[in-house]
Amino acid sequence: MSKIKDKKSSSGISRRDLLKGAAAAVGTAAGSGAITGFPTIWAQNIQNVTLNHVGSVYTTNPLVAEEANKQLGFTINMQTLDTTSQMNRLLAQPETIDIADMGNPSLKYFVGKDTLMPIPINEYKWWDKTLPLWVDGTYANGEQASRQGFAPILSAYYADETGLEWSETPTDWLVSIPLVTNADTFGIRPDLINRPIESWAELFNPEFSGRVALQDGVNVGVPDAAMALEAMGDVQYVNKGNMTIEEIDKTIDKLIEYKRAGQFRSFWTTFDQSVQLIASGEVVLQSMFSPAVTEVRTRGIPCIFQGLKEGYRGWAISAMPLRHVTQDPLKRDCVMEYLNWMNSGWYGAYISRTGYYTSVPDNAKPLMTENEWGYWYEGKASTDDIIDPYGKVMEKAGVVRDGGGIWDRMGNIAIWNTLMDEDRYLVRRWQDFIAA
Repeated sequence: MSKIKDKKSSSGISRRDLLKGAAAAVGTAAGSGAITGFPTIWAQNIQNVTLNHVGSVYTTNPLVAEEANKQLGFTINMQTLDTTSQMNRLLAQPETIDIADMGNPSLKYFVGKDTLMPIPINEYKWWDKTLPLWVDGTYANGEQASRQGFAPILSAYYADETGLEWSETPTDWLVSIPLVTNADTFGIRPDLINRPIESWAELFNPEFSGRVALQDGVNVGVPDAAMALEAMGDVQYVNKGNMTIEEIDKTIDKLIEYKRAGQFRSFWTTFDQSVQLIASGEVVLQSMFSPAVTEVRTRGIPCIFQGLKEGYRGWAISAMPLRHVTQDPLKRDCVMEYLNWMNSGWYGAYISRTGYYTSVPDNAKPLMTENEWGYWYEGKASTDDIIDPYGKVMEKAGVVRDGGGIWDRMGNIAIWNTLMDEDRYLVRRWQDFIAA
């Protein structure tokens, strides 16, 4: 696999430097006639470039767009869509999107469709600093990471420049640019449970009957349920992240059995719903995202993001260019500049302050305080209040992040969010469960 090098001109100036420098200078030097030729034309051109970035709530918001536009010299137009709407638009109107980001399982829908642009690895400057979960499918200590579910390594590389097949071993062609990852588990109300919680099996413990919630979706709800069913010994899987039809039937039948016995209080679909369920005390234990747990605590309500002995459920979000941008060399260059910018530091620091991990932590670290870095990445007690990107106090001084440092969490992934081979059948059976 080729090593990443910052492309330099013969004068030692990178293309990024040229873009930014020329854009900044065009208003003065170009007006006076001091600069003529390619740099000025280039700067004038990129000022007229607009890139449409459609993606998730984690990546597309006004704060990120404002900073990107300020630093890059061209315009990033961001739009947040739910997964179904985004998939429909990507498949039916791909020319209306220049950059898409999505959870890694969704990439499976595009294999062989010639919709996405294979990314030459030598045009992405941060691959040698990217978390190894993407680069070679390992943890920081070199151990093989779980491939149950849709592990990032499974969609990291194309076999070749055609982009028609994936490769599980490194090549010179990337499927996407990694952006965000995290490890999820239960959120619990320790004040209402009053005893240790150590296993996914607690999800179906009759002690909590009527006070348990699951995320309503097969990419998250099913992996969480499978972790619990396996921990209880109810169902044994060859690969619970990619079940056979027989395993799906066993899983859904057991879930229906627990539902009819009154185990579940609710099935949530949004961040806010999960926060309200546990903050109100209606639920004492549920599938939950780390920042949602933090949001509950900011209301003065005890809530813990509980590490479990069987491991975490991991997830990842990546960004990728659409194939049509290759028809316009200037737009294609701006797309690559933007994707490189996303992991150059500012966005990584921003996403870290929301409770998620950037794919290139080393670039984010210089833009974070020692207190922030210690709390979010090293598992150290905060020495001052922890503030989110919008100035809100998330945690008080003296708090240690639930689960510890990055590799205490990301180094203990049991299963990843998933899109199974039998996904259509699974969706039908999941609806049987929800309707039961």
